[in-house]
Order: sequence, then C-alpha cells, then structure tokens
Amino acid sequence: MLEFLSVALSWPTLPYSIVLGFSVAYWLLAATGIVDADGLHGGDVHHADLHLDGDHALHGVSGMFARLGLGGAPVMLVVALVAFFGWTVTYFGHLFFLQHVGPALRWGLGALLALAALIPGVAASALVLRPIRRLLLKLRPVEQAATLGRAGVVVSPRVDAASGRASVDDGGAGLLLQVRTAPGQELARGDRVLLVDYDATHNHYHVVRESDALLPAASDTRHLP
Repeated sequence: MLEFLSVALSWPTLPYSIVLGFSVAYWLLAATGIVDADGLHGGDVHHADLHLDGDHALHGVSGMFARLGLGGAPVMLVVALVAFFGWTVTYFGHLFFLQHVGPALRWGLGALLALAALIPGVAASALVLRPIRRLLLKLRPVEQAATLGRAGVVVSPRVDAASGRASVDDGGAGLLLQVRTAPGQELARGDRVLLVDYDATHNHYHVVRESDALLPAASDTRHLP
C-alpha cells in the first residue's frame, strides 16, 4: 500500500492522479445532486449534461476531441477516461522503470512518459467511448414540444434563475432536465414543478411551482354555476 501511494503521488503519475481524483469526485457529487452537471456547460436536457456539441465556450475543445475520436460524450467522462488510462501507463512505467533510475534522470524521462501516456490514453478512451456513444444516442431527449406541460420534481438542492435540475416522468426511464425559474424565485429539492417553456439557446426549461400554475384554474371553477 505504501509503495502504491508513493508511486501514485509522485512524478510523473501525480498529475494524472490529481485529474482522475477530481473527475471521480465531480461525478460522485453530480450523481448525488450536490453540484449541477451544467457547471462547465449548458448541458443536454437528458441524462448527460456536458455533451461536447453545444456551448460556444467549448467549441475549441469539442473540435479537438472530435478529431481524436472522443466526441459525442460528456466532457468530464472523456477527461476521466483519458486520465485513467494515462495514470495506468505512468504508474506502471514509474513502478517498473523510473524508480530504478537516478532523481535527475527521472524528471526528464518522467516528463516524456507523461506526454507519451496521452497517446495510448486517447486511443483506449476512444475505444471505450464507442459503445457509450451509441447508448447516448439512444438516450437523446424527446421533442421539446412534447415535454412542455409535464410535471416534475426538483432533484437538485435548489432551482433558481441560474441553475437547477428536475426529474420528469415520461412513461419510461424518466428524464433528468436542466430547469430554471424566473429571476427572484427559488424552489427546493422535492418541490413539484411544471415545464412551461424551453430555452433553445441555453438548452434548459423554464418551470413554475405546480401548485402556483394550478391556482388560476382552481379559482375559475369557483365562479361556475
């Protein structure tokens, strides 16, 4: 165990260990709803919120990843895969070779190994992403027009004008959507909401509290004979 930590937390494995650890922590937090998966991107309206085909700020990254065969998948998933395979190469390279050379030579050879590890890391990640990409295509969201008017439940810690997510029952596995409220309004986890509009520019839905949306209809019935 001590040898494992010594190699994993030293050059040249350390940079990959940091990136891999950050990626794993990110997805764990996103899965629990503690952080919004749209923190780096406006996101898809379905289960993957960080797709490469969207926000202008990521166009350069999207093009680069697509040329490397890494397109069509969540950015943080790509980062995690490349970091994992890069970590594996540098870890075993360090374990079986670098730790047996002098400290001065180890830094230079370690830098070469860290850069060279990106080649098998990208190639292996592209292979792993092929079936994942096909699965994501099957999970593409339904037409926005068919989704409007549906009710859902807030699953993120809160929903406001800047961030939030809600789960909507579509009769199948369910949809996990990026949602926003009007400025100044805030909803909490567990609140029921109604999808009232879709913002195609930022790829999210505008919602209102379901009880508030039903109030006008309820008040109208009191005036009926």
